[in-house]
Amino acid sequence: MSEMVRAMVQSGPRQMELREFPRPVIGDDDALVRVEACGICGSDVEQYKGHLWRDGAKPSIPGHEPLGVIDEIGERASARWGVAPGDRVAIEIIIPCHTCDLCLTGRYQACRNRRGGHGVTPIEREPSLWGGLADYIYLHPDSIVHKMRRDIPAEIAVMFNPLGAGFRWALDYGRAGIGDTVLVLGAGQRGLAAVMAAKMAGASTVIVTGLTKDAKKLALAKEFGADHTIDVEREDTVEKVMDLTGGVGADVVLELTPIASAPVRDAIEAVRHGGRIVLAGLKGGKPIEINTDRLINKAVTLTGAYGVDATAYLQAIEAIESGRFPLEKMHTHTFELADTVEAIETLAGDVEGEEAVHVAICPAP
Repeated sequence: MSEMVRAMVQSGPRQMELREFPRPVIGDDDALVRVEACGICGSDVEQYKGHLWRDGAKPSIPGHEPLGVIDEIGERASARWGVAPGDRVAIEIIIPCHTCDLCLTGRYQACRNRRGGHGVTPIEREPSLWGGLADYIYLHPDSIVHKMRRDIPAEIAVMFNPLGAGFRWALDYGRAGIGDTVLVLGAGQRGLAAVMAAKMAGASTVIVTGLTKDAKKLALAKEFGADHTIDVEREDTVEKVMDLTGGVGADVVLELTPIASAPVRDAIEAVRHGGRIVLAGLKGGKPIEINTDRLINKAVTLTGAYGVDATAYLQAIEAIESGRFPLEKMHTHTFELADTVEAIETLAGDVEGEEAVHVAICPAP
């Protein structure tokens, strides 16, 4: 058994290197997971490029979408989580306290006493292996895991996070339902997941937007149930939505684009009176000018989407295990741990000739 574990460490914008850390000693209440795959998220791209890098941020191991197999686990931890060595688990990002009033009322993502987070906790906090871009990831006694079947390819099973996000944003925050028109601004992994969720919920019309370079993603959106797609570089989003809805607008608008500000204004103009807008696309902290009078006069419900909760994770895992969606068409690239930077740049669209949808890091055995 190796005494050292490889991991990618980010120490600043575009500063990432492969390092080694001591293998943690596991006690009765914690565990060590061998990482099978870790998905690359759009926020990983923005973090790498520096758009989300905060002044004073400390080096950490990124990777907040880890999937792996229990390699070593304490007796009490095994009983608490209901898993044993050899079991596959999907790992949630947030490590809450589980005892405060927010945790006890189901709002654990707002926990004020959180123990940290997978993919965000600095390496200076022992045992350092908090992120999924590593051969192994450490499970704190308060980590949250969900058991998954092992017969599904790792690069498909690891989609539990983006699918969970799309499901939560469309169904929980957006409350998409029977007969609704749902507009999804952005055809990335989570946008495609939102299409699936909206259709499962009974939405009659789903419209998805993307750039000209997103042709593959827009085609996938159609395969996953979208009724219409819009190339925003060739058509006006608001005009097209109004044309498709007879001038009424969309019941639900999900704004999922990174950094861009125009889609937020499009969302306000394209939503119907009394409709719902869900904002989930991070803008790197940049302020955006919007006409609040439009929100008021249209009686719009505006909601900020924060991550994925246990309900959405379980919905995503059920969808993956059911095999009802051709998710293999969504996965486009697999990289080894040492090639993480290339993986991030591929998802970002910075590698010529590569059109990525879902990208995963699968560390070498």
